Amino acid sequence: MKLVALAVLIAALVVPAALAGTPTLNGTDGPGFTITLKQGGKKVSTLEPGTYVFKIADKSSAHNFHLTGPGVNKKTSVGGKGTKTWTLTLKKGTYKYVCDPHASFMKGSFKVS
Repeated sequence: MKLVALAVLIAALVVPAALAGTPTLNGTDGPGFTITLKQGGKKVSTLEPGTYVFKIADKSSAHNFHLTGPGVNKKTSVGGKGTKTWTLTLKKGTYKYVCDPHASFMKGSFKVS
């Protein structure tokens, strides 16, 4: 019984600590015709494989933030505004993000290697 209680206590401490250490990426679309993905204020161009928290600030109802890549297809809505948070595991490959209505010029990409 003591071992079970100890295991539960350890799990309760380890899981939040693991999530707290998850790197955060900040995506923004709008309010003008801009779309960005940054980590620590710098544009994301390459990342290591692993789990990341994506905080997407959708600042315009005329835009969305659509992220695609190996095993990933997530997007905010066109017509909506607000902040969305996704926890995603990224694998090796190329990831692209676009505003669907303006994909020809509101776009970016990064590599995971």
